[in-house]
Amino acid sequence: MNLEQARLNMVQQQVRTWDVFEQRTLDRLLEVPRENFVPPVFKNLAYADTQIPIGHGQIMLSPNFEGRLLQSLNLQKTDSVLEVGTGTGYLTVILAGLVNSVTSVDIYPDLQRLGENYPSNISLQTKDVANGWVQEGGFNVIIISGALAILPKSFLQALHINGRLFAILGQGAVMKATLITRTESEKWTYEELFETSLPFLINSTIKSNFNF
Repeated sequence: MNLEQARLNMVQQQVRTWDVFEQRTLDRLLEVPRENFVPPVFKNLAYADTQIPIGHGQIMLSPNFEGRLLQSLNLQKTDSVLEVGTGTGYLTVILAGLVNSVTSVDIYPDLQRLGENYPSNISLQTKDVANGWVQEGGFNVIIISGALAILPKSFLQALHINGRLFAILGQGAVMKATLITRTESEKWTYEELFETSLPFLINSTIKSNFNF
């Protein structure tokens, strides 16, 4: 397999067709070798339009999903980012080339395939934040890569004013990628981007008879 050609095809035939046209996002997806972050048994699927199992019931997001996620957040070079769910570290490294700093958190560090020479603006933490972010300090951007039936308010409070949060909200067959923007101290706007389905964030609260 010609991996460079596969990467180019991924961007042109998958990501762009999902209405992702922001050039910095497309360039970054072309720069990072996705095959380095895929479990070896699934290396032939590195550039396929599919979710890839990575262990512990977790998945690697599909390329078109990652592209829409990145574009929706309007990332700036000065942004500080909290990523909940490092996974293999692919999206973490993508982010590191687009923003000032990335704090990435996961409860399964053995999933990471970052190696020893990952970008210096990445801070990796091993912890469970399913019930919210309780540390001091806020962020311009928060990405939660597992689905949530209930979004803990502490994540909203961890956003700076004009900060953006990407989350998958809902339950069962009704999950929606949602962009939340903090416009004032106690005011947030919600924009539904697209429907999807992802595994729940480990240890997050799941409601019965949930209505979104």
